[in-house]
Formats: sequence, structure tokens, C-alpha cells
Amino acid sequence: MEVQGKIKVIGETQTFGSNGFRKREVVVETQEQYPQPIMVEFVQDKTDLLNNFGVGQEVKISINLRGRAWEDPKTNTTRYFNSIQGWRIESLAGAGAPEMPPMPPMDSFKPAENLNTDDNDDLPF
Repeated sequence: MEVQGKIKVIGETQTFGSNGFRKREVVVETQEQYPQPIMVEFVQDKTDLLNNFGVGQEVKISINLRGRAWEDPKTNTTRYFNSIQGWRIESLAGAGAPEMPPMPPMDSFKPAENLNTDDNDDLPF
């Protein structure tokens, strides 16, 4: 799955626990009729992928949806949590059709000379 939009926020890398689990969050606002701010987390070595991006850049992020269950021992109920994990991010700058060089003015073109050296004007088809 993918999310596309403009980067609104890039968080700092956070480290948790004694094993050094790392997490970094980015918020991307989608560019649609009703824009949505989507928070995507990058974990472990993927946190470094965000180093080359900045606020305002348009990006495409490849994501995985993650879910987990948690049982509350006090109430004996189960709660469910979802997260969006990014695993690749790429800039959309320059995406789309390539820019064409400007067209010279029409008066700079010379009329075509008669390239037909023989008098046969028949087309080959």
C-alpha cells in the first residue's frame, strides 16, 4: 500500500527500552478533496530514511498496516491497536510528464524545400 502527500511534520528519532528500539514519525497530508493528515512511523534502521526529506516535500510512502491486541488484566477486556509503518519513502518532485523546452517562434522556421527530386508525387501507400 502507499500514501502520497506533502510532509507536514518530521519527528525526531526516539529510542525505547534497554534493547534500543528506535521509532520516528512523519505526518503526511494527502492532496485530495478532503485532505487527511496521516501519521506514518518508521522503525529501527528505517528511521534513517527520513534524513533526506523535509517539511513541504511531496512524497510517496510505501506502508504496511499493523495491528495488535492487548488484554487489560484489570478488566479482562481486549483492546485493539493499529499502526501504519513505512518501509520506503520517495520524493515526488519532478514526477509526471517531463518538461518540454520552449518552442521557438514560428517566424524562425524556414519553409521546407522540395525534397522530391523526381516528378513522381505518388505516395508509397
